[in-house]
Amino acid sequence: MKLITFDEGRVGRLDGEDVIELDVPSTRAFFERGGTAPETGERLRLADVRLRAPIRPKKFFHTAGNFADHHEELQAVNWSHPVHKGIVFFQNVDAVIGPDDPIVYPEHLTRELDYELELAVVIGRPGKFFGPEQALEHIAGFTVFNDVTARDIQRREMESGVFSFSKAIDTFCPIGPWIVTADEIEDMQDLAMELRVNGETRQTGHTKQMRVSIPHLVAYHSPQTYSAGDIITTGTVSGVAAVQPDPFDFYLRPGDVVEAEIEGVGTLRNPVVSWQDAHGEAPPKRVDW
Repeated sequence: MKLITFDEGRVGRLDGEDVIELDVPSTRAFFERGGTAPETGERLRLADVRLRAPIRPKKFFHTAGNFADHHEELQAVNWSHPVHKGIVFFQNVDAVIGPDDPIVYPEHLTRELDYELELAVVIGRPGKFFGPEQALEHIAGFTVFNDVTARDIQRREMESGVFSFSKAIDTFCPIGPWIVTADEIEDMQDLAMELRVNGETRQTGHTKQMRVSIPHLVAYHSPQTYSAGDIITTGTVSGVAAVQPDPFDFYLRPGDVVEAEIEGVGTLRNPVVSWQDAHGEAPPKRVDW
């Protein structure tokens, strides 16, 4: 099943090019109720609805340095601390946006806006302190995630060996376009991944390149306690702008269109817009210390 949130918070499942509305207040509530909900009887055309972020999680767990090729290319970046595969941090859930929502370029904060294609795992069943062999019982489905990052801010954060602010700015968390339930994915460790900017391929990878498998990731995060509808990311694949010979040829700019695609899951598309275009006014003065 492809589970969507559309228009002003309505929930539905896709049936070809149609949307079958479900009688549930949110996708989080859908998973809290065991992944079932009755139909309202309303059927709409997908082309006639506005897709939103498919879920608003209670908790959003990040994973870093998990793909082998990306881990190797990170060695070329002058971080003050290494990016280990065990790094875990939380995303700001208020930064979540959905398909076709604009990524707002905060030019008063950054000049190094980067993209990071990731698979996001949706938790369907609460739990804590379990092992990889129980993890599949807790995985409800998958969606696409673009981990938008301000690299100049991240570089300063890394002087303390951590990063958070650089990835948690408003609109920096696109997810979507829907949640594909786990039963639709034959092998979660056999999915091709590609990110394009203005139609040009920037990132390619494959879930088989993970150094830590998805069941192990889900188990690893479990001591932090899962709620139904929580999200865990897998880390990104190779090809981010920051590792290029001249990153400024690759960093995102207003006017760019980013397409993040994962085989069997979907394609998440987001334009990048200036602060002026998004808010109708010049950006505020930067607050710093």
